[in-house]
Amino acid sequence: MNDKRRTLLIVEDDPTLQKQMRWAFDSFETIVADDRKSAVAQIRRYEPAVVTMDLGLPPEPGEPTEGFLLLGEILALAPDTKVIVLTGQHDRENAVKAVAMGAYDFFAKPFEPELLSLTIDRAFRLHDLQMENQRLKEMQGSGLSGVLTRDPAMLRVCRTVEKVATANVTVALLGESGTGKEVLARGLHTLSPRAKERFVAINCAAIPETLLESELFGYEKGAFTGAVKQTQGKIETANKGTLFLDEIGDLPMQLQAKLLRFLQERVVERIGGREEIPVDVRIVCATHRDLKAQIRASLFREDLYYRLAEIVIDIPPLREREGDAVLLAHAFVQRFAKENGRGTMHLSEDALGAIESHPWPGNVRELENCLKRAVIMADANRLTAEDLGLDPGDTELEHLNLRHVREEAERRALVRVLARTNGNIARAADILGISRPSLYDLMNRFALKKES
Repeated sequence: MNDKRRTLLIVEDDPTLQKQMRWAFDSFETIVADDRKSAVAQIRRYEPAVVTMDLGLPPEPGEPTEGFLLLGEILALAPDTKVIVLTGQHDRENAVKAVAMGAYDFFAKPFEPELLSLTIDRAFRLHDLQMENQRLKEMQGSGLSGVLTRDPAMLRVCRTVEKVATANVTVALLGESGTGKEVLARGLHTLSPRAKERFVAINCAAIPETLLESELFGYEKGAFTGAVKQTQGKIETANKGTLFLDEIGDLPMQLQAKLLRFLQERVVERIGGREEIPVDVRIVCATHRDLKAQIRASLFREDLYYRLAEIVIDIPPLREREGDAVLLAHAFVQRFAKENGRGTMHLSEDALGAIESHPWPGNVRELENCLKRAVIMADANRLTAEDLGLDPGDTELEHLNLRHVREEAERRALVRVLARTNGNIARAADILGISRPSLYDLMNRFALKKES
C-alpha cells in the first residue's frame, strides 16, 4: 500500500507536461488526473499529502473556474492536504485568491522543476509535522490540564474550549453530572487572558436560597442579623478573573432577575447597599438540566439563557466516549495506588470488561470514586470486577479481532454507498476511493449482488 505522506497528485490536462512532471518528480509516488472529476476520485482513493494543480482545467481550460471548484473540493475532503497551484505567468490575482482559499503555495508557468520540487518537499515535511503534532495531541487527550480522552467527540469539545478561551464571551457547559464541566471551566480560565487572575466557583444548587444572594452579591455591615462586617460576594471577588456558576439551572427565579441585570449592566449592589460597583468578570456557567425545557416550564428566564449561552458546549456522557472509561480507569489506578502507597496495581481482564460494559450514570466522578475505593480496599495488587463492585461484563476479546471489525465496517460502508448511488458501480467506486474491479470483489465477498 502506498504511503500517503509521500504520494503526490499531479492535476494537469496537458499530456506532455503531465509526463514531464512525473519524470521530474520521480522521487515521489506520483499519480495523475486531467480534470476535476478524476482528481476528486484520486483524492478519495489515495489521500495524497500534496497536490499540484493547474487552475485552467477542462471543460474551459482558459478559465480558472473549474480549478477553484476543485481547490474547494480538495480542501473540504482533506483539509490537511497541501495544494500547490500552477498559474499563468501574469495571473497573480488568481494565485493570490487560491492562497486565500487555503492553497499552500503557487508557481507561475513555466516553472523551474528544481524549485518546484523543493516546494513540494517542504509541503510534505509540513504535512508530516502537522500529522505528528495531531497524533501527539490525541495521545495526550488535550492541551487542557486534567482532561484525558481519545474519544473524537470529546476531543472536539476540547478544541472548542481552546478556541473560545481567548474570546470575551459567556460560555455555557451542558452535560450530565460528573462529565467534567468544572475541569473544562478551569481550562477555559487557564487558557484565557485572565489566567493570572482568580477563578471563583459557586454551586447554585448547594447553597440555600436565603444565603445564595449574599454569597453572589455580598452585603454591607448591618444589612441583616449576623452581618457584622462588609463582605464582598463571589461576583465581586472574581473581578478581572472568571466566575464559574455551577448548576445554574437551579438558580431561583428572583436571583435570575438580579443576575440578568448584572450581565446587562456589569455592576453589582451589595445587600443593604446603594452603591453600584462595576465588576469586570467572565462568566462560565454549567448545568445538567435541559435549560430550554426549564424555559418552557417557566422555571428559567429565556432572556437570561441567551445572556449566558453566547457559546454552548455540549459534553458527552462517559458511556458515549468510546474507550475513555478504560483509559481513565488505568490512569486513576496509577494515581490512587501512588497516593495510597499501594505500589504497582493493575486491572484484571474481568475488571476491564466490567468497566467497559457499565453505563456509568455518574460519569467520570462515579468511575473515579469506584477506582479510589477499590485501590484502598483491595487485598491484592490485581483489581478484579468484584473489587470494583461491578458485574464482570464481557471479558471475551474475540469480538475485537481487527480483521472481523474491518470486514464489518467495509460491509456496512458498501451497503450504504450502493444504496445512496442506487447501485451505480462507477459512482460507488469513486466515493469509496477504489477501482471498479475492487468494488466487484468486495460485492462478491459480502454476497451483495448488483440489482439488474
